[in-house]
Amino acid sequence: MKVSVIGDGGWGTALAMVLERNGHETTVWGPFPEHLDEIRSGGQNQTYLPGVEVPPSIQWMSDREAAVRGAQLVVLVVPSRFYRATVEAFSDFIPDHALVVSATKGLDEQTHQRMSAVAGEMLHHDVAVLSGPSHAEEVARGIPSAVAIAARDHSIAVQIQEFFSNDTFRVYTLDDVVGVELGGALKNVIAVAAGISDGMGFGDNSKAALMTRGLAEITRLGVALGAKPETFMGLSGIGDLMVTCMSRHSRNRGVGERLGKGESLKEIMASMKMVAEGVWNCQAAKELADELGIAVPITEEVNAVVHEGKDPRQAVMDLMSRAPKPEQE
Repeated sequence: MKVSVIGDGGWGTALAMVLERNGHETTVWGPFPEHLDEIRSGGQNQTYLPGVEVPPSIQWMSDREAAVRGAQLVVLVVPSRFYRATVEAFSDFIPDHALVVSATKGLDEQTHQRMSAVAGEMLHHDVAVLSGPSHAEEVARGIPSAVAIAARDHSIAVQIQEFFSNDTFRVYTLDDVVGVELGGALKNVIAVAAGISDGMGFGDNSKAALMTRGLAEITRLGVALGAKPETFMGLSGIGDLMVTCMSRHSRNRGVGERLGKGESLKEIMASMKMVAEGVWNCQAAKELADELGIAVPITEEVNAVVHEGKDPRQAVMDLMSRAPKPEQE
């Protein structure tokens, strides 16, 4: 089959490698021709996925129309901040018959929409979502991983499952698009909190509490938006939350750790080439929760530290001194 991956970052490259490994004719689109030239000549995506050899059979294109011409599957993997503009730029070129799946984990900062909702409006497609505990560094190296694919039409999820599945990349299907997508987006915010905890020198107890109460926040907000609560007990919920809060590969956890050690956000972001979606999305998640009247205290404190300059130690004190309550509320 012919597949097109829109996004030449680490995750887009890793997914392209999965698809190429399965025998599909795979093209990756990126916005900067000079970056694509470096990948072709060096055999690696040195900027976003250093140390991983990229198969020479993958094609790299900056021409939008050519990149998706004849595609039977289109994978959207651009950072949430650039997602709307990129999808709009492709809207006249993506074939009507193509299956479309969004693999970006984030929220639209202005409208607070999920990524697949943004793409669905522009493309007039039923856009599926892919999410789960899947660091690009490991997926690209063929380390066994498992993810979830969700679509409103189960048959679409099954078709996309077949495109991606192999002996190192296991794909499960669900019909809860909202839950799968929100789990992937909101866990990044909790991972920033987990990193702050690490940076301040706290221990396993602290991180376990943050992850557990963070999952409660994610579930409350997700259910209010129409998700199924059991989805957050699966790969795209607790699975993705665990790996993002604990892994050395996690950019969101890493940003939080540096904040916890006293670095400024400006210094941290200036030193990074890759995206930490939790930094961008914590404000959108907080505002979305405020609109719905949903309590998300960890998300609120992360937003205060990241965007309002609050001292992380004060944020911890404020979380720990909240009024006592039953755990299930």
